Amino acid sequence: EAKYSIVREVGRGSYGVVYEAVVNQTRNKVAVKRMHCNVPENVELALQEFWALQSIQKQHENVIQLEECILQNGQVFQPISHRYGKSDSHLLLIETCLKGRRCMDPRSACFLWFVMEFCDGGNMNEYLLSRSPDAQLNNSFMRQLSSAVAFLHRNQIVHRDLKSDNILISHRRGSPVVKVADFGLSKVCQGKGNVNQHRFSSACGSNFYMAPEVWEGHYTAKADIFALGIIFWAMVERITFRDGDTEKELLGTYICQGKRLIPLGEALLENPNMKLQIPLKKKKSMPDDLCKLLRDMLAFNPKERLDAFQLEVRIRQISY
Repeated sequence: EAKYSIVREVGRGSYGVVYEAVVNQTRNKVAVKRMHCNVPENVELALQEFWALQSIQKQHENVIQLEECILQNGQVFQPISHRYGKSDSHLLLIETCLKGRRCMDPRSACFLWFVMEFCDGGNMNEYLLSRSPDAQLNNSFMRQLSSAVAFLHRNQIVHRDLKSDNILISHRRGSPVVKVADFGLSKVCQGKGNVNQHRFSSACGSNFYMAPEVWEGHYTAKADIFALGIIFWAMVERITFRDGDTEKELLGTYICQGKRLIPLGEALLENPNMKLQIPLKKKKSMPDDLCKLLRDMLAFNPKERLDAFQLEVRIRQISY
């Protein structure tokens, strides 16, 4: 019998499709993300998301929880992982088979289905823009997100695509809880030690949240902190822009050059000595220690930028 029933589609993109579903036995809601493994690029995205979520042994309240992952090959559905884990050798075999797959028969369609906890509040972008500014809520979200990113970095996971659209909201415990989601561009760093010692070269992410060094193609986990700085600043002052492709209103900070909006990271790359005008709107919108925190998160030089563990401490000390 079918274990899950699809209720409706809730999101679609180049990565795949996300559905709301129910567990037939318990009637509990879950989110199901289907990723088509028909070309090598899609397989790589699906596997990166899978390894990131699978590698987290201890769950964190502010990171989306993977219940299980199912491989569909034609009409055959095979559970390949569960939240309680399966052997790494078994999972590596699945990865090898997917990467070596060359079947072009549409009747033998191959998908990875990710079954995750359901978040009833939509994404953070929609959630905040549908409500009046609230300093207490902003403070709570900043604390939760800094804790989540520190947890990921502690577990050697670099997200690489943090933005308000990839942060979900859950009301399961009454007050809103943020959940960092969408790990398709994430990297699980091999070995132990400080995650900030690992170097990356493939520029990826969303333009308006990318750190200056990402544009150049050599960066570390501190790129996640720059993206968080963009999110925090935009959240506090409700700074938005229109996405060029979808015309959707998004939270994010930028630099104006005439009528053009330039991503902050790109503008800093062109002018590393540029002084950020924080706050951008009203002087009373944030205290001095929050302004200082944002500047330390958005520093052009990654060596001068806070890391996730320093941020986790600092965010609890601000007077905002």
